[in-house]
Amino acid sequence: MSAMFPKWTNRLPLYVIVGGALVAGGVTAGCWYYLTPKYTRVGYQPVQPVAFSHATHGQLGMDCRYCHNGVEKSWFSNIPAANTCMNCHNQVLKDDPRLALVRESYATGKPIPWVWIHKTSDFVYFDHSVHVNRGVSCVECHGQVNEMTEVWHDKPHTMLFCLDCHRNPAARLRPLDKITDLNWKWSDDPQKNAEAQQINGERFVRDWKVQSLQTCSACHG
Repeated sequence: MSAMFPKWTNRLPLYVIVGGALVAGGVTAGCWYYLTPKYTRVGYQPVQPVAFSHATHGQLGMDCRYCHNGVEKSWFSNIPAANTCMNCHNQVLKDDPRLALVRESYATGKPIPWVWIHKTSDFVYFDHSVHVNRGVSCVECHGQVNEMTEVWHDKPHTMLFCLDCHRNPAARLRPLDKITDLNWKWSDDPQKNAEAQQINGERFVRDWKVQSLQTCSACHG
């Protein structure tokens, strides 16, 4: 006696094909959105209300911490108030029309409406001070800001980006007095630089008791 199968099994191959197409389409759409610069914001470069050039100020020898003076003691890197700018610009280019908004902000106390570039998702916690005080330079997350006439979003800041660093922090640590020297490296020779970086980085990890946590609660509470 031959086995009898339900009639719906005749449509099983069609279900498999349609289901497979939907899954493949979902995976493709997910990769298209989450693994592209549009999602990671890489290359995002908005026009700011005041044309501030990090390159020009860096060439003058200004340290990042003169303006971002909270980065070593706070979870966020603050944007300077107009009075910080006016410490210099009350003499330098004091009547330049490009600085009209800065002078207005200084006089009225109304903040300059800077466009936020580097945004961290609400479900992610990142502490600038913890990283800066353990040898992680600004350049590791923000790129060569010292060469930018207008700041753009240089790194992807994805979870994989963070985990790559946490899995091997030694490769990215540097002396604490070189944190804001974005052009600094151990050697101009790439091989010697990489070797020195790993050797000294491992020493920093040990001496500074660097905790490169990879648990969910480390970043997501």
